[in-house]
Order: sequence, then structure tokens, then C-alpha cells
Amino acid sequence: MAMRPRSSRPLRARLLLCCAAALVMAGCASSARSLMPTPSIYAAHPESAPFGEVAADLRRTNVDLLYVTDRLPDLAKEAVLPYGEVRSRSIGFGSAIVEMTPVADWATLERQSLLAQRTQDIHLELGAVKELGRFPTEPYDIERTAAGKTVRTPGVVARHALAKAHFQGELRRRLKNAPSKQVMLYVHGFNETFATASYTAAELCHFFAHRHVCGFFTWPASSSGSFLISYTNTTESAEYSVGHLKKAIRLIAQTPGVEGLQLLAHSRGTAVLLGALRELAIESIAAGIEPAKSLKIENVVLMSPDIDVDVATQKVEAFGSDPDLIAAWDTEFVPNLLRGRLTIYASPEDRALRLSQFLFRSRNRVGQLRPEDITPAAQAYFSKWGDMDLIVYDGERTDIFGHSYFTSNPEVSSDLIELVRFGRAPGEPGRPLVQTGPITWEFPKGATQTAGGR
Repeated sequence: MAMRPRSSRPLRARLLLCCAAALVMAGCASSARSLMPTPSIYAAHPESAPFGEVAADLRRTNVDLLYVTDRLPDLAKEAVLPYGEVRSRSIGFGSAIVEMTPVADWATLERQSLLAQRTQDIHLELGAVKELGRFPTEPYDIERTAAGKTVRTPGVVARHALAKAHFQGELRRRLKNAPSKQVMLYVHGFNETFATASYTAAELCHFFAHRHVCGFFTWPASSSGSFLISYTNTTESAEYSVGHLKKAIRLIAQTPGVEGLQLLAHSRGTAVLLGALRELAIESIAAGIEPAKSLKIENVVLMSPDIDVDVATQKVEAFGSDPDLIAAWDTEFVPNLLRGRLTIYASPEDRALRLSQFLFRSRNRVGQLRPEDITPAAQAYFSKWGDMDLIVYDGERTDIFGHSYFTSNPEVSSDLIELVRFGRAPGEPGRPLVQTGPITWEFPKGATQTAGGR
């Protein structure tokens, strides 16, 4: 993605910003928090009964999430969470309940969820967590046959098949209550615990009105110790988890009854997601199947992406620049990855990303892009790919460091709902964005916090 140069900041100023980011982001992994503010779409039109389609079984004051994780279970007596930040050599999955307290019943929760200024505080707390299954330990056992071939042992194949059947059975059970018959999978970023990842997935699920099966992939992002060392460890863990997220997405896409996927990632989780999607695309192309058909992905949404612009560009468009790609079709054909849209939410005022920019000596992070950062030639090129949008929020910060505006700002969360829940494109009714280029959009001026909450 061709970029316009930016002026450099003095080293001391950048260091101060990095230190400030460290202090702020170090507090992101708290054990509890308030429910996000009411999205403006609901506060402005409560009469539209946005929660009317929620299945009767889901009209509760908690959200039951399907999780997939490669965090190691924390079995210590003093452990406060079921999974820590140590990497696991096997993938586990299960159910995580997020409680919305202290509301007494669904009617109260629904009423408070439509108010711009709530009359009752609503807090998120991690409830019961139950691991339902686990895949074999990696690497899978192998053996040599009499013919000299290397194969997986029958035992490990059987255990894998059993875990797969359990996972897909649980997913099919949940599909019965999902009007869209799709799955929303959220991938968190740096300095997140199992609990904080579940909170974001739960509040998104709640305001998507449980339209999809709601789940989250939680990887061993570091959330303790020296901040700079922690961030370095997280970068390595993000690479470690790419293959596991790839397996999770493939499992979901191949589950009978799943009609589509909504993939949302925040911060450093966007790098994990893009890496997994690239590997899945290679798999699909090698099999002679267009990825858009095999993966069933409706939307990929990258929120505050903590990834270098050039790296992200390579992951997104590398297939278009490789006419020698081994595939079962002519080399002029560029395969589509998505059935729907690739959407990037960015903010030049995202100060948390300035730490990454400094540490990686990265000129530009995707999550800080402005429309004018993308040259006309780059805009024209990416517009040919189809439904790709960069949506820039350049208003008042509604969270302490401007990194979580997709939940903290009611205008941004409203736009996300229009995209993921209703499938509306930018500029359509309900999404009054201002187009600034072939692929770039901005929120109208004045898109600031208008609702009560965190």
C-alpha cells in the first residue's frame, strides 16, 4: 500500500508517548469492567425493538460464548482464571459464561441497553467456564509404514476425529438459536486475559442481538511483568497461534449448517487473523477451490490493527502479485478470499499504537492510517479488489488511549452493528459515512461519545 511520508517526532517525545502507552495498556487486563455504551443506532431508535429476534433460550442476563484457545490451563490453587498466558501445545474449546450484573432480569437488561444514559450500571464478570474438549498434543504422533511412508498414528487420528466431532456438535447445537446461521469469532489483542477477551466478545454478541453464534479465539498474549518484555513475548505468541486459529476457522467453516463467518480482530489480534487467513487461502488454492467458497467468510473486520502497513499489504494482496502461483486455474485469475467485505477501522489518534510504531521502527501502523496517507494510485489499486474499506475515526477519544473506540464510542459501535448484523455497505442508509476516496471513509464530524458506560 503506497504511503505518503509523515514527519518524524523527536525521540524524547516518542519515548514519553511509549511510556504513557505502557502505563495505560498495562491496565487493560483488569478483571472486570462495565458494559460498553449503548450504540447510537439503538439509543436513537429504541422503538425498533432491536432485541426482538433474540431466541427465548438466550434472553438471560448472561452470554454463553463458545471459545477456542491455545492458552495453557492454569491449575494452580491461587489461579483466578481458568487459563493463563503460557502457550499450550494443544487446542482446547468450551463454554464461557459472561454475567451482566447486577441486573435482575432480561427485561431490565434490554431496557438499559437502549438508553443513551443508563439509570443502572451494568458490569461484566466472568462466570462458569467449562472446557468441553481438547485436541491431541502437538506434534501429532507419526510412524513409518512397511512401505516406507510416514503417516499419523491411528490413535492420534482417532483422538483428533473425536475432538472435531465434539466441537462441531456443540457448534451445531448453538446454530439452532442463531437467526443468521453464521458464526461471529472475535480475536483479541495484546495484554488481554481470558476474561477480558470474553468481555469484548460478550458485549459485541449482546449488541449484535445474538444474531450469530458468538465465539472468541483467545491466544496467550502476555499481560504481566515488564511491559516491553511482555510485548516482545506477545509478538512471538501471536506467530505461534496463527496455525491454531487457522484450524479453528477451518473447523467452523466445515461444520454442517454454518452458512457464513464474521471474523473480527482487534489490535495485535489482527496480525494473527491475517496470518491464519493467508495460510487458509494457500490451502484452498492448492486444492483448486476459491477461498471465498471454501471458507464462507462474509466479513473480516480489523479494528485498531497493530500491524505494519507493508506487512499487512503483503498478506492481503500477495496472491495478486504472484502469477506463478501453483493453482488449478489459469494464472490470470486472482482468487477471492471473501464473499463479503474487508473493513479496517483506524484512528490517527490511537496513541496505544505509537508504542508499536516505536518498538518496530514501523513508519505506519494500519490502525493509525488517515485517508490522505494512501496515495491515489494505491486507492485505485485496492478498489479493484472489490469490497475493501478503510474507515477512519478522527474525533474525540472515548477511551483513555483511543484504542478501543469500536466499543467505547457509540457512533463507531453503531457502524459496526450496521456492518456485521445488518450487512450494510458504507454510505447506505444507517451508515452515514463520508467517502473521501475509492476505499476510504470518515465518520461525520461530531461523532463523539453520546452514551453512558465505560
